[in-house]
Amino acid sequence: MKCEAKKIFNCMHTSINIRKSVTLFLLLPSTLLILTVVFLPLIQIISSNQSSSEVYAINTLNNTTEETRKCNIFSGHWSPYPEGPYYDRCPYIIEHLNCIKFGRPDREFLKLRWKPYDCELPLFSAKEFLRLVQGKSMAFVGDSMARNQIASLLCLINNGPYYSNETCPFITDKQNCLLHGRPNKEFLQWRWKPDECQLPLFDATQFLKIVKGKSMAFVGDSIGRNQMESLICLLSTVARPEDNTVKRGLDRTYRWWFYPDHNFTLALLWSPFLVKSSQGYYNDSSNFLLPENLYLDEPDQAWVSKIEDFDVVIFSGGQWFFRPLTFIQHGQVVGCQKCQNNTDLDFYGYRIAHRTAFSTILNLKGFKGMVFLVTHSPNHIENGRWNTGGRCNRTKPLITVEEKAAMHPYGLEELHQIQREEFREAEIEAKKKGLHFDLMDITEAMVVRPDGHPNSYWHAIDKNITEINDCVHWCMPGAVDTWNEILLFKMKTLISSIK
Repeated sequence: MKCEAKKIFNCMHTSINIRKSVTLFLLLPSTLLILTVVFLPLIQIISSNQSSSEVYAINTLNNTTEETRKCNIFSGHWSPYPEGPYYDRCPYIIEHLNCIKFGRPDREFLKLRWKPYDCELPLFSAKEFLRLVQGKSMAFVGDSMARNQIASLLCLINNGPYYSNETCPFITDKQNCLLHGRPNKEFLQWRWKPDECQLPLFDATQFLKIVKGKSMAFVGDSIGRNQMESLICLLSTVARPEDNTVKRGLDRTYRWWFYPDHNFTLALLWSPFLVKSSQGYYNDSSNFLLPENLYLDEPDQAWVSKIEDFDVVIFSGGQWFFRPLTFIQHGQVVGCQKCQNNTDLDFYGYRIAHRTAFSTILNLKGFKGMVFLVTHSPNHIENGRWNTGGRCNRTKPLITVEEKAAMHPYGLEELHQIQREEFREAEIEAKKKGLHFDLMDITEAMVVRPDGHPNSYWHAIDKNITEINDCVHWCMPGAVDTWNEILLFKMKTLISSIK
């Protein structure tokens, strides 16, 4: 089913091959035919020894097998299959058969699939294949054609993320959980699944084609940086950027990347509050108890001064609004948060900061780009506070109703609702001005992923850091890569609507 933009957030996480299990593509025909003709009939024999829950999944394949038996699957034609192929990156591809790597310019051969005249050839399912061969062995006997097929099979069943901490050098050290010894990898094997459609997998080539000759800025805090670095890693299989931060004379709060082959600029404009602040954090960014003054009616020039010429702007953040804050408007103090012996959150500053940011970009005379808001990314601190040993050491997403009800990130509902309200008002004004605003509402997807944070695996295990665990940022690779799958989908949807 075709995915509508508004439906991709009404979803659940499914345990599948995160690499290429949803988008179903072209594969070596001999592999498919052997699986269909030889191995699927064996399921009838195996199913007699399975439990009832396993039989249900196997019976589904039996029905398919019965259908294929009624026709000659070797008699047919190659038909267009635009979703192809199953994979585009795989460590098992034989070097001299890696046609794309060595410059084959056309891609049409990847967009065809064998279609028997009288039936449908079942699509490959790595999960069902591995269920079938569990505890068994398989040998390919022959020449280099057999080696060709077994390499294809290895790629088809290859589980894993788009990239690894070994293949992408752009991962911030603190988000490199596997480097710092995280022992479980199950958090890598879950993917966001919309209820009514499929969220397309990330296609680096397609993304770079869309942004060729354009520029994109992430405006916010380290959560925006987390997403930007995920994007760089996702793109790194096709192209790697030049770091022009120093060349442009920018300080450590900015990052400025350039992809010369695509004339694409990617930047992080550091602005944790979106509005002007007293910037006490410059001297001690880790002191979350340090008070800040927020000038709510004055946008932060750190992003305003550079944003006008960007084609895509992505706002995110919110984590810094948990600090002690004093709110100033029109030169007057209008309120405060975590002050005067009051420990409660005051959401006024959060609301007005977003309102000011949206109003500012709506009224920039030269700005004609797309604007996205990534909604609040929840933290998952359990069994203590962030500075008293609280942790996020779960290894699986929240699945049951009871699990979800027990997890209640601090202030999440209020922050999420404020963002949605302020963005919708801005979106109405944007339409009047011919601008394109869209919401990336990732909150529901991420609130059920307490397993996706670094926890204690954000630093070397031999460092004497015992009390602070990172339950705010996201491991890379990991769940944060979903945000860029959504970003690409949203960009394609907006471009299609403009045309």
